[in-house]
Amino acid sequence: MAGSPRMLEGYRVLDFSQFVAGPTCTRLLAEMGAEVIKVELAPYGDRIRADGLKPLDPKFKGTSHSTYYLQHNHSKLSFAIDMKNPRARQLVTAMLPKIDVVVENFAPGVIKRMGFAYEEVKKVNPKIIMCSISMAGQTGRLSSKPGYDFIGQAYAGVTDGIGEEEGPPALTTMAIGDISTGVAAAMAIGFALLHRERTGEGQYLDASLVDTYFHMHEKRVPLVSMRGDKFRPSRSGSIHPDGGTTGIFHYRDNQYVLLAVTPHQWPQLLKAMKMSGLGEDPRFNSARGRRDNRLELRDEIEKWLSGFATRDEAIAVLDAERVPCAPVLSVNEAVNHPHMNERKTVRWVEDPQLGRVAITSVPVKFSAWPDSDKVHASLLGEDNERVLKELAGLSSEEIHKLYEQGVLVRDKTLPN
Repeated sequence: MAGSPRMLEGYRVLDFSQFVAGPTCTRLLAEMGAEVIKVELAPYGDRIRADGLKPLDPKFKGTSHSTYYLQHNHSKLSFAIDMKNPRARQLVTAMLPKIDVVVENFAPGVIKRMGFAYEEVKKVNPKIIMCSISMAGQTGRLSSKPGYDFIGQAYAGVTDGIGEEEGPPALTTMAIGDISTGVAAAMAIGFALLHRERTGEGQYLDASLVDTYFHMHEKRVPLVSMRGDKFRPSRSGSIHPDGGTTGIFHYRDNQYVLLAVTPHQWPQLLKAMKMSGLGEDPRFNSARGRRDNRLELRDEIEKWLSGFATRDEAIAVLDAERVPCAPVLSVNEAVNHPHMNERKTVRWVEDPQLGRVAITSVPVKFSAWPDSDKVHASLLGEDNERVLKELAGLSSEEIHKLYEQGVLVRDKTLPN
């Protein structure tokens, strides 16, 4: 709503995170209007600055900017500082009374060695909310183990379910756990802020990739708990183990169609295929039969699909009978899909160094605050002066000395 403060406007977040999970959390908070101060460790800042596509214009040679950094860290301030320097720790401590939320995703124990464990932070600001994001959590026997998305996925029993039935487990091709943990952490921080509004109490939040991945199991955990090894989920490749009408079916060449047909929708699929005889086949006339003979059913469906001139024609026929289906799109196709662009699921922005570039949007649409297509990703240390003047009360002369002493660093392409 024009003229109204954004949902989290007025809240300040001190962001010690890097890579994906933590930055996803704080980016969502920034999108909601919070002032997020990203603490970047000297000399290079967040390591994803070195990844992704760099600006092609020679005048930006050596910049700290990249597409990967823009995606996860736009809308934040960059405060680049050498946290190994005692003066840096003093400056950050002096900022804490004006901070509402602290987010970090170092390996457990690192933030404590830096002097900013929750026990220390809340001494300075009792109402502060702190969220730690890690692979396996701050407690438990795995808590000290380093790890990334794939490690959490493996421990949560997710990796074992991906791949061909007779083959080895397979990796996912994106950081599902990192992104989802970031979203869950942002949600938890929102709840904690609401709790603080009601009670005046701050609190500590412990988010982990293992917990997030395990939370994704939609029905198998209770079955395993009650039946033990009598029930062992197995990999099933492209066809869902619970039914032959849910899976990925080959159309032609490298094109595929995904069907997600529940038992009560089987007649709709038969109608779309104009193959009522298939429903009378004893192999397929029951949900159990379609499950047990899913490979044979796959062959029938793929034979039918191959008769269409284009994949889109097959999708249109299925859509006409309300059969749940989708083309299996590449990322390239998804970025250019009309629906994704109409909804601004794909968000096109103008970046001073990268030009016109697409990034993801907030995963939920708010009627009061639509996603902004005017975003800014700070260069390394671009906001040092603003942060130190507003939160620590330093003068320009004092800040200049910090640069001379190596306490502060900044992108070399920034004007002096």
